[in-house]
Amino acid sequence: MTQHFNFVYEALNGASSFLLDNGREEIAARLLLQHVLKKSYTELLTSMRDKISEGDCEAFWQMVESHVKGMPIQYIIGVEEFYGRTFMVNESVLIPRPETEELIVEATERIKRIFGDKPNIQLADIGTGSGAIAITLKKEIPSLHVTATDISPDALKVAKKNAEMLEADIHFEEGDLTAPIECQKWQVVLSNPPYIAYDEAKEMSEVVLEHEPHTALFADEDGLALYKKLAKNLPNLMTKPSFIGVEIGYAQGNAVAALFKESFPQAKIDILKDMNGKNRMVFCELGV
Repeated sequence: MTQHFNFVYEALNGASSFLLDNGREEIAARLLLQHVLKKSYTELLTSMRDKISEGDCEAFWQMVESHVKGMPIQYIIGVEEFYGRTFMVNESVLIPRPETEELIVEATERIKRIFGDKPNIQLADIGTGSGAIAITLKKEIPSLHVTATDISPDALKVAKKNAEMLEADIHFEEGDLTAPIECQKWQVVLSNPPYIAYDEAKEMSEVVLEHEPHTALFADEDGLALYKKLAKNLPNLMTKPSFIGVEIGYAQGNAVAALFKESFPQAKIDILKDMNGKNRMVFCELGV
Protein backbone atom coordinates (compact mmCIF):
# COMPACT_ATOMS: atom_id res chain seq x y z
CA MET A 1 0.00 0.00 0.00
CA THR A 2 1.52 3.31 -1.10
CA GLN A 3 2.63 5.67 1.63
CA HIS A 4 2.25 9.41 1.05
CA PHE A 5 5.07 11.79 1.90
CA ASN A 6 5.48 15.48 1.17
CA PHE A 7 9.26 15.79 1.36
CA VAL A 8 12.25 13.74 0.25
CA TYR A 9 13.55 13.28 3.80
CA GLU A 10 10.15 11.98 4.93
CA ALA A 11 10.12 9.38 2.14
CA LEU A 12 13.66 8.28 2.99
CA ASN A 13 12.99 8.02 6.73
CA GLY A 14 9.68 6.22 6.24
CA ALA A 15 11.15 3.68 3.85
CA SER A 16 14.23 3.11 6.03
CA SER A 17 12.06 2.30 9.03
CA PHE A 18 9.78 0.05 6.96
CA LEU A 19 12.76 -1.89 5.61
CA LEU A 20 14.32 -2.33 9.04
CA ASP A 21 11.02 -3.52 10.48
CA ASN A 22 10.89 -6.15 7.74
CA GLY A 23 14.43 -7.43 8.14
CA ARG A 24 15.99 -5.59 5.20
CA GLU A 25 18.93 -3.18 5.22
CA GLU A 26 17.92 0.47 5.37
CA ILE A 27 20.56 1.50 2.81
CA ALA A 28 18.19 0.07 0.18
CA ALA A 29 15.87 3.03 0.79
CA ARG A 30 18.56 5.49 -0.18
CA LEU A 31 19.61 3.54 -3.29
CA LEU A 32 16.04 3.18 -4.51
CA LEU A 33 15.23 6.83 -3.85
CA GLN A 34 18.33 7.92 -5.77
CA HIS A 35 17.15 5.77 -8.67
CA VAL A 36 13.62 7.18 -8.69
CA LEU A 37 14.75 10.81 -8.35
CA LYS A 38 17.73 10.27 -10.73
CA LYS A 39 20.12 11.83 -8.22
CA SER A 40 23.64 11.04 -7.04
CA TYR A 41 24.21 10.50 -3.34
CA THR A 42 25.41 14.10 -2.94
CA GLU A 43 22.44 15.46 -4.90
CA LEU A 44 20.06 13.46 -2.72
CA LEU A 45 21.59 14.86 0.45
CA THR A 46 21.18 18.43 -0.76
CA SER A 47 17.55 17.84 -1.80
CA MET A 48 16.24 16.44 1.50
CA ARG A 49 13.94 19.42 2.07
CA ASP A 50 12.60 19.35 -1.48
CA LYS A 51 9.03 18.25 -2.12
CA ILE A 52 8.55 14.78 -3.63
CA SER A 53 5.89 14.38 -6.30
CA GLU A 54 3.02 11.95 -5.86
CA GLY A 55 4.21 9.93 -8.87
CA ASP A 56 7.76 9.62 -7.59
CA CYS A 57 6.48 8.74 -4.15
CA GLU A 58 4.26 5.97 -5.54
CA ALA A 59 7.04 4.53 -7.74
CA PHE A 60 9.48 4.64 -4.83
CA TRP A 61 7.17 2.86 -2.43
CA GLN A 62 6.37 0.13 -4.95
CA MET A 63 10.11 -0.55 -5.25
CA VAL A 64 10.53 -0.59 -1.48
CA GLU A 65 7.71 -3.12 -1.15
CA SER A 66 9.22 -5.26 -3.92
CA HIS A 67 12.50 -5.34 -2.03
CA VAL A 68 10.75 -6.27 1.22
CA LYS A 69 9.19 -9.21 -0.65
CA GLY A 70 12.66 -10.37 -1.67
CA MET A 71 13.46 -8.77 -5.02
CA PRO A 72 17.16 -7.78 -5.12
CA ILE A 73 17.73 -4.05 -5.48
CA GLN A 74 19.80 -4.62 -8.62
CA TYR A 75 16.90 -6.26 -10.41
CA ILE A 76 14.53 -3.51 -9.30
CA ILE A 77 16.68 -0.69 -10.65
CA GLY A 78 18.05 -2.82 -13.50
CA VAL A 79 21.76 -2.15 -12.99
CA GLU A 80 24.79 -3.13 -10.92
CA GLU A 81 28.24 -1.59 -10.65
CA PHE A 82 31.15 -3.86 -11.55
CA TYR A 83 34.79 -2.83 -11.78
CA GLY A 84 33.80 0.83 -12.00
CA ARG A 85 31.27 0.37 -14.80
CA THR A 86 27.49 0.09 -14.84
CA PHE A 87 26.02 -3.16 -16.15
CA MET A 88 22.39 -3.85 -16.97
CA VAL A 89 20.98 -6.86 -15.12
CA ASN A 90 17.67 -8.70 -15.02
CA GLU A 91 16.46 -12.06 -13.77
CA SER A 92 18.05 -13.82 -16.77
CA VAL A 93 21.53 -13.23 -15.36
CA LEU A 94 23.33 -13.41 -12.05
CA ILE A 95 24.09 -10.13 -10.33
CA PRO A 96 27.86 -9.55 -10.68
CA ARG A 97 29.67 -10.01 -7.35
CA PRO A 98 32.65 -8.10 -5.93
CA GLU A 99 34.57 -11.38 -5.64
CA THR A 100 34.51 -11.72 -9.42
CA GLU A 101 36.35 -8.40 -9.69
CA GLU A 102 39.28 -10.23 -8.10
CA LEU A 103 39.22 -12.73 -10.97
CA ILE A 104 39.58 -9.76 -13.32
CA VAL A 105 42.54 -8.37 -11.37
CA GLU A 106 44.34 -11.71 -11.37
CA ALA A 107 43.61 -12.42 -15.05
CA THR A 108 44.81 -8.94 -16.05
CA GLU A 109 48.09 -9.38 -14.18
CA ARG A 110 48.70 -12.79 -15.77
CA ILE A 111 47.91 -11.59 -19.28
CA LYS A 112 50.44 -8.78 -18.93
CA ARG A 113 53.07 -11.02 -17.32
CA ILE A 114 52.75 -13.93 -19.75
CA PHE A 115 52.04 -12.16 -23.03
CA GLY A 116 53.31 -8.61 -22.55
CA ASP A 117 52.45 -6.62 -25.68
CA LYS A 118 52.00 -9.68 -27.87
CA PRO A 119 49.14 -9.05 -30.34
CA ASN A 120 46.14 -11.25 -31.16
CA ILE A 121 45.62 -12.80 -27.72
CA GLN A 122 42.43 -14.87 -27.90
CA LEU A 123 40.32 -14.89 -24.73
CA ALA A 124 37.12 -16.87 -24.11
CA ASP A 125 34.67 -16.19 -21.28
CA ILE A 126 32.53 -19.30 -20.83
CA GLY A 127 29.10 -18.74 -19.27
CA THR A 128 29.28 -14.98 -19.61
CA GLY A 129 25.90 -14.08 -18.05
CA SER A 130 25.72 -10.28 -17.99
CA GLY A 131 29.03 -10.11 -19.86
CA ALA A 132 30.82 -8.63 -16.84
CA ILE A 133 34.06 -10.63 -17.19
CA ALA A 134 34.36 -10.46 -20.99
CA ILE A 135 33.46 -6.78 -21.31
CA THR A 136 35.61 -5.66 -18.38
CA LEU A 137 38.71 -7.40 -19.74
CA LYS A 138 38.14 -5.98 -23.22
CA LYS A 139 37.87 -2.48 -21.72
CA GLU A 140 40.93 -2.97 -19.51
CA ILE A 141 43.06 -4.54 -22.28
CA PRO A 142 41.58 -3.30 -25.59
CA SER A 143 44.00 -5.36 -27.74
CA LEU A 144 42.40 -8.64 -26.60
CA HIS A 145 40.19 -10.61 -28.99
CA VAL A 146 37.31 -11.61 -26.70
CA THR A 147 34.64 -14.26 -27.28
CA ALA A 148 31.82 -14.70 -24.74
CA THR A 149 29.52 -17.72 -24.60
CA ASP A 150 26.40 -18.72 -22.73
CA ILE A 151 23.87 -21.53 -22.98
CA SER A 152 21.05 -19.04 -22.26
CA PRO A 153 19.83 -16.90 -25.18
CA ASP A 154 18.21 -14.52 -22.68
CA ALA A 155 21.51 -14.03 -20.87
CA LEU A 156 23.24 -13.35 -24.18
CA LYS A 157 20.70 -10.63 -24.96
CA VAL A 158 21.67 -8.88 -21.72
CA ALA A 159 25.39 -9.34 -22.39
CA LYS A 160 25.07 -7.96 -25.93
CA LYS A 161 23.23 -4.88 -24.63
CA ASN A 162 25.96 -4.31 -22.06
CA ALA A 163 28.67 -4.66 -24.69
CA GLU A 164 26.86 -2.14 -26.88
CA MET A 165 26.28 0.27 -24.00
CA LEU A 166 29.90 0.06 -22.83
CA GLU A 167 31.29 0.11 -26.38
CA ALA A 168 33.13 -3.21 -26.09
CA ASP A 169 33.80 -5.22 -29.24
CA ILE A 170 32.91 -8.76 -28.12
CA HIS A 171 32.10 -11.81 -30.24
CA PHE A 172 29.15 -13.74 -28.75
CA GLU A 173 28.30 -17.42 -29.23
CA GLU A 174 25.39 -19.42 -27.83
CA GLY A 175 26.11 -22.92 -26.58
CA ASP A 176 27.07 -25.19 -23.70
CA LEU A 177 30.50 -24.73 -22.11
CA THR A 178 33.30 -25.34 -24.64
CA ALA A 179 31.04 -26.35 -27.55
CA PRO A 180 30.96 -22.86 -29.15
CA ILE A 181 34.74 -22.33 -28.92
CA GLU A 182 36.07 -25.62 -30.28
CA CYS A 183 36.84 -24.15 -33.71
CA GLN A 184 40.13 -22.56 -32.60
CA LYS A 185 42.88 -22.42 -29.97
CA TRP A 186 42.95 -20.04 -27.00
CA GLN A 187 45.53 -18.25 -24.91
CA VAL A 188 43.11 -17.39 -22.09
CA VAL A 189 39.93 -19.13 -20.94
CA LEU A 190 37.97 -17.73 -18.00
CA SER A 191 34.74 -18.94 -16.44
CA ASN A 192 32.53 -18.29 -13.43
CA PRO A 193 30.30 -21.36 -13.88
CA PRO A 194 27.42 -22.56 -11.72
CA TYR A 195 29.14 -24.20 -8.74
CA ILE A 196 26.68 -24.43 -5.85
CA ALA A 197 25.65 -27.93 -4.78
CA TYR A 198 21.89 -28.46 -4.70
CA ASP A 199 21.94 -29.44 -1.02
CA GLU A 200 23.42 -26.03 -0.16
CA ALA A 201 20.19 -24.30 -1.21
CA LYS A 202 18.78 -24.58 2.32
CA GLU A 203 21.55 -22.30 3.60
CA MET A 204 21.03 -19.61 0.96
CA SER A 205 19.14 -16.33 1.13
CA GLU A 206 15.61 -16.43 -0.27
CA VAL A 207 16.46 -13.23 -2.14
CA VAL A 208 18.93 -15.21 -4.23
CA LEU A 209 16.90 -18.41 -4.46
CA GLU A 210 13.66 -16.80 -5.56
CA HIS A 211 15.06 -14.36 -8.11
CA GLU A 212 18.47 -15.30 -9.53
CA PRO A 213 18.53 -17.92 -12.31
CA HIS A 214 19.08 -21.40 -10.87
CA THR A 215 20.79 -22.61 -14.05
CA ALA A 216 23.54 -20.07 -13.29
CA LEU A 217 23.79 -21.04 -9.61
CA PHE A 218 23.58 -24.80 -9.20
CA ALA A 219 25.53 -27.76 -10.59
CA ASP A 220 25.43 -31.53 -10.13
CA GLU A 221 28.10 -33.65 -8.43
CA ASP A 222 28.38 -31.40 -5.38
CA GLY A 223 28.76 -28.37 -7.62
CA LEU A 224 31.77 -29.81 -9.50
CA ALA A 225 30.07 -31.08 -12.67
CA LEU A 226 31.00 -28.16 -14.92
CA TYR A 227 34.61 -28.00 -13.69
CA LYS A 228 34.94 -31.68 -14.60
CA LYS A 229 33.67 -30.96 -18.12
CA LEU A 230 35.95 -27.92 -18.52
CA ALA A 231 38.99 -29.85 -17.31
CA LYS A 232 38.18 -32.70 -19.70
CA ASN A 233 37.47 -30.53 -22.76
CA LEU A 234 40.05 -27.74 -22.53
CA PRO A 235 43.37 -29.60 -23.11
CA ASN A 236 42.76 -29.73 -26.88
CA LEU A 237 41.81 -26.06 -27.04
CA MET A 238 44.72 -24.34 -25.28
CA THR A 239 47.89 -23.04 -26.90
CA LYS A 240 51.21 -22.66 -25.07
CA PRO A 241 51.77 -20.45 -23.24
CA SER A 242 48.22 -20.00 -21.95
CA PHE A 243 46.13 -20.07 -18.80
CA ILE A 244 42.69 -20.97 -17.49
CA GLY A 245 41.04 -19.13 -14.61
CA VAL A 246 37.82 -20.15 -12.86
CA GLU A 247 35.86 -18.85 -9.92
CA ILE A 248 34.99 -21.50 -7.33
CA GLY A 249 33.00 -22.08 -4.17
CA TYR A 250 35.08 -21.54 -1.03
CA ALA A 251 35.21 -25.29 -0.22
CA GLN A 252 36.05 -26.46 -3.75
CA GLY A 253 39.67 -25.33 -4.12
CA ASN A 254 41.43 -28.67 -3.71
CA ALA A 255 38.86 -30.61 -5.73
CA VAL A 256 38.92 -28.19 -8.70
CA ALA A 257 42.72 -27.92 -8.58
CA ALA A 258 42.95 -31.73 -8.69
CA LEU A 259 40.69 -31.87 -11.75
CA PHE A 260 42.90 -29.48 -13.69
CA LYS A 261 46.10 -31.16 -12.47
CA GLU A 262 44.82 -34.46 -13.84
CA SER A 263 44.06 -32.92 -17.25
CA PHE A 264 47.18 -30.72 -17.32
CA PRO A 265 49.91 -32.66 -15.47
CA GLN A 266 52.64 -30.15 -16.43
CA ALA A 267 50.64 -27.05 -15.51
CA LYS A 268 51.22 -24.70 -12.60
CA ILE A 269 48.02 -24.75 -10.52
CA ASP A 270 47.20 -21.97 -8.04
CA ILE A 271 44.34 -21.78 -5.54
CA LEU A 272 43.79 -18.12 -4.67
CA LYS A 273 41.81 -16.51 -1.87
CA ASP A 274 39.36 -13.61 -2.11
CA MET A 275 39.23 -10.43 -0.03
CA ASN A 276 37.53 -12.37 2.77
CA GLY A 277 40.30 -14.96 2.98
CA LYS A 278 38.23 -17.71 1.35
CA ASN A 279 39.39 -19.86 -1.55
CA ARG A 280 37.74 -18.25 -4.59
CA MET A 281 39.80 -18.89 -7.75
CA VAL A 282 41.80 -21.64 -9.40
CA PHE A 283 44.31 -20.75 -12.12
CA CYS A 284 45.93 -23.30 -14.38
CA GLU A 285 48.98 -21.92 -16.21
CA LEU A 286 50.58 -23.72 -19.15
CA GLY A 287 54.19 -22.96 -20.04
CA VAL A 288 55.85 -22.93 -23.44
